[in-house]
Amino acid sequence: MNPGKARKFSAGIVVRRPFPEGWRYLLLRCYQYWDFPKGEVEPGEEPLATARREVLEETGLADLTFPQGEVFVETPPYGPGKVARYYLAVSPAGEVFLPISLELGRPEHHEFRWVSFEAGLALTNPRIRAVLAWAHRQSP
Repeated sequence: MNPGKARKFSAGIVVRRPFPEGWRYLLLRCYQYWDFPKGEVEPGEEPLATARREVLEETGLADLTFPQGEVFVETPPYGPGKVARYYLAVSPAGEVFLPISLELGRPEHHEFRWVSFEAGLALTNPRIRAVLAWAHRQSP
């Protein structure tokens, strides 16, 4: 996919963490919609920089590692020509919190959860399920 042809191009990160019972993925809920942290790429901003910024702004997590390098997956176009690129990272530590957005005057999201692959499949729509499945295939 060429993000330059999309009207809106977002970048985010599938954040995962090892728990005693296995890998867990961080999902954020806005109303009834579950997704990974992501946001619109600003002009002149590299997508990975956007993705890191959005994770920090939306969750407070800064300590991310990229064991597989800068691998990513992009969604097919959705909505009015949107495309989202997701990178894969590990967050070895750190508490998630949902900070107040200065633009909104409230947190962007209503809830977060560290979920198993199976629980994530149950919560997400088909587009996000495909991203989750990609991330799960990358897990050691």
